[in-house]
Amino acid sequence: MHFEFLVEEPSAEAALSEFLPRLVGPDISFQIHPHQGKKDLLQSLPGKLKGYARWLPHDWRVVVLIDLDRDDCKEVKANLERIARDASLTTRASAKGTESPQVLNRIAIEELEVWFFGDVEALCAAYPGVPATLGAKRGYRDPDQIKGGTWERLRQVLQNAGYFKSGLGKIAAAREIAKHMQPDRNRSTSFRVFRDGIRALLAS
Repeated sequence: MHFEFLVEEPSAEAALSEFLPRLVGPDISFQIHPHQGKKDLLQSLPGKLKGYARWLPHDWRVVVLIDLDRDDCKEVKANLERIARDASLTTRASAKGTESPQVLNRIAIEELEVWFFGDVEALCAAYPGVPATLGAKRGYRDPDQIKGGTWERLRQVLQNAGYFKSGLGKIAAAREIAKHMQPDRNRSTSFRVFRDGIRALLAS
């Protein structure tokens, strides 16, 4: 089986490149296609999915990963499902009976960085100055409920721990943290939904 991942930006590509092998296993191939932000991904998605529909092998799957930001989750998911349907591709949500889904739509709530807060052990392994008790502190206990922009919050946490005083490199930080991520210990609900969706595709 082979996976095609369509993501918003290079930092998502960097993170997935590191932890996906631990999620899908050594025998599954994948390719990650970053875009220049959410707008670029959504604008190009209809054409790309229609292109996939013309030649997608039976054992290939397309995974669309997008940040929620401040949008409505149900509306974002419905839009992604509509785009796949218009391209004549079956999603995990629309597959019937024993039909194998071709597309998996997943949303990071509210941004990909919430998945890093979901695995504090990985965050501390990458940057040991971060307190191991971070996940128990008020405002961090439920990663998906972190408000005010998880990218900005991650930058603040790392700078408070003595890192990146002159500015945080988003791609470098994503890659470094993801190197230590373990799919089965992540506390982020949106990560778990993503993880379980990938595993369901593998089982199909």
